[in-house]
Amino acid sequence: MMPNRVPSWRDNLYHHLLFQHCSLCQLPLTASEHFWCHHCLSQFPSSPYCQHCGTTTLTTIEHCGRCLTSPPLWHRLYRLGEYQPPLQQLVHQLKFCGKFWLARPLAQQLAHQITQPAPLLLPVPLHWRRYCGRGFNQSHQLALALGTILNSHVDHHAFQRLRHTQPQQQLTQIQRQHNLHHAFRLRPIILPEHVAIVDDVVTTGATVDQLTRLLIRHGVKQVDIYTLCHTEQSVS
Repeated sequence: MMPNRVPSWRDNLYHHLLFQHCSLCQLPLTASEHFWCHHCLSQFPSSPYCQHCGTTTLTTIEHCGRCLTSPPLWHRLYRLGEYQPPLQQLVHQLKFCGKFWLARPLAQQLAHQITQPAPLLLPVPLHWRRYCGRGFNQSHQLALALGTILNSHVDHHAFQRLRHTQPQQQLTQIQRQHNLHHAFRLRPIILPEHVAIVDDVVTTGATVDQLTRLLIRHGVKQVDIYTLCHTEQSVS
């Protein structure tokens, strides 16, 4: 099912029936609940984290020790939570099971964390081969939903993926950086001083680091990262 087409009456009926129950525990939703019940939402992994790199910390801080030693190029990272259940399952369903409609409720939860929205959102691009296999770009769907909520513009043509790279899941941080070398291009467009990169999961930060470098070279002053999950494990 392609996410950019006009939904049919069957799609609307399916969504109406589906979202009468919590998609995690399957219990009926109350009038004040949407997509997930309050109990399941409370189970989302939302530990304190470093607002610069996204690493989980004991308390919420602006810069952790790692950032003070080797700071990321971007300005701030906003995340919904850690890559743990039940967010892990939801991101997997969004990314690999074709449930692109999960992008909107997940984006609604992430938007609560974003205090200074960027006027322009740029989703991490997919190579056309991976796009054809998946049918959609999950980062683009997240960016569209966030753009509507935050009143930000979305440009999914700004970045172009030049190479069909090896999947990042089983690679080390150094291997990820090498794997993404010269993998992206930024089209020659006019950009505002404040831009946010949207990705579903940030692990080592290799992908968003490469994209941030391109934006800084293009004259962007502040680059933020919007992501659903952050993890230091070997997952993407």
